Amino acid sequence: MSLRPLAVLMGCISFASPFVYSAPVSFDQAWQVLLQENNSLAAQRSNVERYQHLESATDNLNLPSVSIGANYTRLDTDVTVSGQQLFESTGQPLPNLGPILNPILGELGGITSTISERDIFTSSIRAIWPIFTGGRINAAQSAAEGKKEQAQSELAMETQARFEDLSKYYFSVLLAKEVVQTRQLVEQGLTQHRDNALKLEQQGQIARVERLQAESALDKATIERKKAEKSLDIAQSALTQILSQTDTVEPADSLFINQNLPDQSIFVERTLATYPGLALLDAKEKQASSLIAAEKGKYYPEVYLYGDYSLHEDDSLASQMKPDWLVGVGVNIPLIENSGRSEQVKAAHSAVSQVRYLKAQAKQDLSILVHKTYLEAQQAQEEVQGLESSIALAKENLKLRQKAFSQGLSTSTDVVDAQLYIASVQTQKAAASFNYLISLSKLLALSNEMNSFSQYQHNAINVKSL
Repeated sequence: MSLRPLAVLMGCISFASPFVYSAPVSFDQAWQVLLQENNSLAAQRSNVERYQHLESATDNLNLPSVSIGANYTRLDTDVTVSGQQLFESTGQPLPNLGPILNPILGELGGITSTISERDIFTSSIRAIWPIFTGGRINAAQSAAEGKKEQAQSELAMETQARFEDLSKYYFSVLLAKEVVQTRQLVEQGLTQHRDNALKLEQQGQIARVERLQAESALDKATIERKKAEKSLDIAQSALTQILSQTDTVEPADSLFINQNLPDQSIFVERTLATYPGLALLDAKEKQASSLIAAEKGKYYPEVYLYGDYSLHEDDSLASQMKPDWLVGVGVNIPLIENSGRSEQVKAAHSAVSQVRYLKAQAKQDLSILVHKTYLEAQQAQEEVQGLESSIALAKENLKLRQKAFSQGLSTSTDVVDAQLYIASVQTQKAAASFNYLISLSKLLALSNEMNSFSQYQHNAINVKSL
């Protein structure tokens, strides 16, 4: 059996010997593969990159906007002016210069000059630079930062969820292996019991029904073993799929428990300090607060600098009279507007209050969840350790039943029941260890201590050694 992303494992995991394709995969190795291969995590990373770019885009709001524009205008007629119109524009009649000069002055008054032709084409560079917007630019930048932080928190939450999923899939395979081994031992034991029953029947020491009982129990054990093997195949297939592999993944670890867990308060404090769901609510609160600032900014005037430089002008008197460039300061004061800014401010305040209440409730829920998960882990620890005496008793009982059966003092049913009781207790022990590992993984995910799983594994007690 092999794994495909060897380069990923070689770069992410440091071991004394290099990882090879044929080697079974530890939980830490599987976790590194999942981080690289999982599509939902990749999608969340892309979402973070998206909002990082959008946040960077808001930096440009502080810069001026510069554009090149061109205009073509067609007038009804050419724009012209006569000498008489110029005299009349002064508000005074033509002066009386005497019989000699009056005709000349009249001719000058009849001369017409074209100020602009009816077809006008102009182009220029225009610049507008906002210098005061009532805090709306800062609000937009803060909101963009909040959306980026929200995306980062969603990525962290998705990572924690995938860690819990992997623990379920990975340790389900180990549990299924334990069940298969237990069923194989039961089948072997009942096979030996069936063989002994055949010999005792041939010798006339037991009735035929006892031998049939032994064969029936063996057949049922074979069926249960095959069912367990199918369950193992299903669990391995699921693990292979979640790791996006083509070859069947073979786990290298084994089920374990720890003698002791850190104090519950440590998990609670760490969870409340680092859980990304709380950071997500903080990001939403920042966005809502930014909305308040943006809506309040609508009450303030907007001040901006502007400028225009002509690139092309028609060859007309009007173009010659117009200056090549201009600069100025503009002020836009909102008096009456239709966006309902006062109600928008109130709505933004309500959004902030909502997020704060949600955060307070989330902290309560997280404390309860950590407490519940911690107790479940402790319960599983106690169950694993407490079942040792039951296993020892069941093994001793099986020996006595087998010996009594060989002497004709016990029935085949007694031996079968003793054999199956051992299997049930061993399966219960493996299931308790599985439950412990699931609870431990959840505690580590909630408290953002996923990388410390190997430390718990290093200090573990192997379930088989108990």
